[in-house]
Amino acid sequence: MAQLTKKQKEANAKVDKTKLYTIDEAAALVKEVNTAKFDASIDIAVRLGVDPKKANQMVRGVVSLPHGTGKDVKVLALVTPDKEAEAKEAGADFVGLDEYLEKIKNGWTDVDVIVTMPAVMGKLGPLGRVLGPRGLMPNPKAGTVTVEVGKAVSDVKAGKIDFRVDKYGNIHAAIGKVSFTPEKIKENAVELVSTLLKLKPSTAKGTYMRSVTLSSTMSIGIPIDPKSLNQS
Repeated sequence: MAQLTKKQKEANAKVDKTKLYTIDEAAALVKEVNTAKFDASIDIAVRLGVDPKKANQMVRGVVSLPHGTGKDVKVLALVTPDKEAEAKEAGADFVGLDEYLEKIKNGWTDVDVIVTMPAVMGKLGPLGRVLGPRGLMPNPKAGTVTVEVGKAVSDVKAGKIDFRVDKYGNIHAAIGKVSFTPEKIKENAVELVSTLLKLKPSTAKGTYMRSVTLSSTMSIGIPIDPKSLNQS
């Protein structure tokens, strides 16, 4: 493991690992402890009290962050010719069908999100081995398989993100950049957590939101008191 620099040690010393910070405190502190020389991403990790192995406890959904993610999301719209203009006007970076299906088949995946139509999904099936592991396979539940292609592209560009609990019961999501104000970081975090609370499975027992941690790229995690997010 690489040794910490003096700057990283000083930043880490600002975080009391035995304390649960309020979201207001954490949103300000995460900017202070950032040591990256670029505009690092702000990430949130939520550990849920669910068993993802059980179908009725799978937590998955989408949320539109009020301030976006700060990231320039590259969108590929796999659509029929009659929908190409709509996708382009909405801001899709790549628009087409067969030529992009062939590129993906050959290993090209230089996009963040793929939006498509129900009529096209059959053609994407054979590409599951390429798209699946990278989290790029369009999904109706995520709003990326729809006849309203323009709206789907616009939503993704504006900060709509897809999240899904992993096999350990964790949700990970990028909710902003270090350049964001603490208020924007807080409001994005609250929006995501409130969405997770609405998605609580009725079969989940015990404490649902077990832990919440905020961090920036390469920074130490800041433990947050989940109650401060519920009350915000």
